[in-house]
Amino acid sequence: MSKPSPEVYEQGRGMDAHNQVMRGIRAEKEKHYDPHEPTRVWLDEDNTPDGIRQSLTIILNTGGCRWARAGGCTMCGYVAESVEGGSVSHEALMDQIEACLKHERENADEKSPLIKIYTSGSFLDEREVGAHSRAAIAETFGDRERIVVESLPDFVEAERVGDFTEQGLATDVAVGLETATDRVRRDCVNKYFDFADFVEASEAAEAAGAGIKAYLLLKPPFLSESEAVDDMKRSIRRCAEYAHTVSMNPTNVQRYTMVDELYFRGGYRPPWLWSVADVLESTADADAIVVSDPVGHGSDRGPHNCGECDDRVQRAIKDFDLRQDPSVFEQVSCECEATWGAVMEREKGYNMPLAR
Repeated sequence: MSKPSPEVYEQGRGMDAHNQVMRGIRAEKEKHYDPHEPTRVWLDEDNTPDGIRQSLTIILNTGGCRWARAGGCTMCGYVAESVEGGSVSHEALMDQIEACLKHERENADEKSPLIKIYTSGSFLDEREVGAHSRAAIAETFGDRERIVVESLPDFVEAERVGDFTEQGLATDVAVGLETATDRVRRDCVNKYFDFADFVEASEAAEAAGAGIKAYLLLKPPFLSESEAVDDMKRSIRRCAEYAHTVSMNPTNVQRYTMVDELYFRGGYRPPWLWSVADVLESTADADAIVVSDPVGHGSDRGPHNCGECDDRVQRAIKDFDLRQDPSVFEQVSCECEATWGAVMEREKGYNMPLAR
C-alpha cells in the first residue's frame, strides 16, 4: 500500500484522532502484492435464500479501501494487502479473475453456483474496480446462479448493481455495517456512516432487483464481552428487517490495526466462541439467515475459549450456519463455560479482559 493519506472524500468523516493513529500504524506495512494475482481464492459451502450452495470466494487485489487509506476502521487490516500505488488496471483485474477460475477448474468438479467477490475495500467503488471491469466481471459470471459483492453504502447505486442483475444473476450487496448502533460504529469501529445510510443502500439495491447481506462485528475494541454480545443480539434483529442474511464476524487481531496495538498491551481479548454460540442461539428465530465464520478460531489472536473445546464449538457453529438449528449448541459443553459466564457477569468498562 502506498503511503496512507486522507483525500477530499474522506475529510471530516470519522474521528480525526482515530484516523491519525491508524495512518501511522498502517504506514508500518512493508509487504508488496502482485496486481495480477488475487489476494485469496477458495471453495466452500454457503447457506443462501435458495439453499446450500457451493461457493467460489474471491478476494481481488485492488488499490485498497479509500476509507482505510485515510485511517479507517480500528480492527481492519485488509488494506495492508492492497497493491502499491492505489489503483489496478482492467487487464490486471481480469488476470486475477482468470486465476480464480483456474483455481475452481482444478479444485471443483463443477462450476460454483455462488460467487462471492470482495476487495480490501468496496467492490462498487469505481476507484477500486472501474465500471468497465465491473461489467466484464458481471459478464464472466453471468452463467452462475447468485453473486455477492461487498461495498460501503456510499457506492450502492442501482446502475452499478444493475450490471449483475441484468445478467439474470440473483445479486446480493454485502455491507459491512458492523453494528446497528451508531455510537458503537462511530466510537469503537471508527466507521463514518449511520444506520440510516445502510437503510438507504438497501433501498438502492432493492431498486436494482438485488438483496442485502449485512456484515456485523462481534466485540470491537472498547466494549466488554457482555456489552458486545448484547449489541449483536439487538443488531441482528434490527438488520433482519432489511437484509435476508446477517453474517456476524467475531473480531480477530489483524496486523497494522488499533486492535493489534491494544492486544499487544493487554487491553484486548478476542471474543469467546461461547459468545458466538450465545448470539446465534438467541437470534435463531430472527427473520433472516444468521451465520458466523470465526476466522482464526482457537488461536490467541482469534475468537477462542480455553483451547480444549474450541474445535468442537467451531464445528457446532458451522453446523448451525448450514442448518439454522440452535439445538446443535446443546451438544457441546466444557468447564470453561463457567469462566465465560463469570466474564460476562463481571467484566466492566474499557474492555480490560478478565481472562485470556
